Amino acid sequence: MGVVLWQEEQELSEVCQVFVYGTLKPGERAFGQFCQPFVIEAVDAIVPGRLYHLPMGYPAMTLEAGWVRGVLLTFSTAAVFEPIDAFEDYYPDRPEASEYLRLRQGIFTPDRVPLTEAWVYVMARERIDALGGRWLPEGNWSEWDSYSHDG
Repeated sequence: MGVVLWQEEQELSEVCQVFVYGTLKPGERAFGQFCQPFVIEAVDAIVPGRLYHLPMGYPAMTLEAGWVRGVLLTFSTAAVFEPIDAFEDYYPDRPEASEYLRLRQGIFTPDRVPLTEAWVYVMARERIDALGGRWLPEGNWSEWDSYSHDG
């Protein structure tokens, strides 16, 4: 058991990367609280998938064909996952009760050159449909123009 705890502690101290495409992006409402204190690098990036605007005022991404534009955040510690997972309603020990799932995905530069692999929060298409999500064919979401998505 001591080995497991050591591994968990080691993982929490390691640099980690998360691709964000909604309220966690720099300039959006949740960035300052959940990301900014731990970010050591932010790079524009894209990931394969489809982006949907949800009527609650935030987006969700699926693994369908297409591209989603966002930002690859590099954090100084994996300890960011606990508050971000809670914010995203992701429960690692109960994925069936989660609104989003956190998966590893290939991340690309905006020119579609492979960059790295990072964590991405995704939602099942069935859940998006049940919530009344609307596809954003341009693959980009911003709170500041989300009014154009509601209507």
